[in-house]
Amino acid sequence: MGLKPEIIKHLAERAALGLPAVWQAPLAEIRKNTHTHIALTQPLIDLFAVEHKFIPGPTADLPIRIYRPTDEKNLPALVFFHGGGWVLNFLDIYEPALRSIAKGGNFVIIAVQYQKAPEHPYPTPFNDCYATLEWVVSHAQELSIDPESIGVGGDSAGGNLASAVALKARDTKLIPLAFQLLIYPCNEMQMQYPSATEFAEGFGLTTKSMRWFWDKYLTNSEHHSDPYAVPARATDLKGVAPAIVIAAQFDPLTDDARQYYQKLVTSSVPAIYKEYGGQIHGFFNLSGVTEDAYLLYSDITFEINAILGRGQ
Repeated sequence: MGLKPEIIKHLAERAALGLPAVWQAPLAEIRKNTHTHIALTQPLIDLFAVEHKFIPGPTADLPIRIYRPTDEKNLPALVFFHGGGWVLNFLDIYEPALRSIAKGGNFVIIAVQYQKAPEHPYPTPFNDCYATLEWVVSHAQELSIDPESIGVGGDSAGGNLASAVALKARDTKLIPLAFQLLIYPCNEMQMQYPSATEFAEGFGLTTKSMRWFWDKYLTNSEHHSDPYAVPARATDLKGVAPAIVIAAQFDPLTDDARQYYQKLVTSSVPAIYKEYGGQIHGFFNLSGVTEDAYLLYSDITFEINAILGRGQ
């Protein structure tokens, strides 16, 4: 399958804007350019409540958003970490997707805006995300969520963070996480796999950009073998939460997702893998462009509820 027609059009429109690559302009300009994301122009569905608040993190207070679909008690919860190469993006971009998933799945979503590299390289973003999970666990009753139905998830760099948080939750025995949702994660920094060459340019995210992001996140080479920084370096994934691994066909990271899924299976972790044909990295936030985004939301809610043993 080739690129979906609407994705070809979207990529052409983005190229016509002439925006610089991440390494071609000051970081302030690159971050400002994320405010042109099409997700920011999409209508937002209504939920029972969307609460904005701050929680204490290890080194700073962290903004979170709590998406509550109904006033039901004891709902499952997804603790979500957003993508952007650990450097870019903010929660407004994720509003259309997260509202759709919360409503479609009938579970609470808690999303955190963690501190970003390069000002705050590893381990700060990871520590912020793990602290958010700890906060959710300790406030489960206040949040009216089921403490036995808490999972983590994220897209791209957020998929890396979710993978790492799932590893640490296993290692610390914080709680038995119910699930982990990994949407085209970047879990192997070397990127020595075919998709990083085959889809290196022309599909939105480039391999060169991804390497730039890794360099900003992992400023200390000692962290290159740390599985909380590079989850693919974990020697054994046995005992981590059941996983839902999502990939896009035309993405430098396709093989990253596929290989991590295979490593999960080898470690006897219940896992499913789904690759979306004709799609690119970032389509999770392209509900204004492609119907596949809505298909993805539906698939996510179905698979999470299936793991939890909930009918929809």
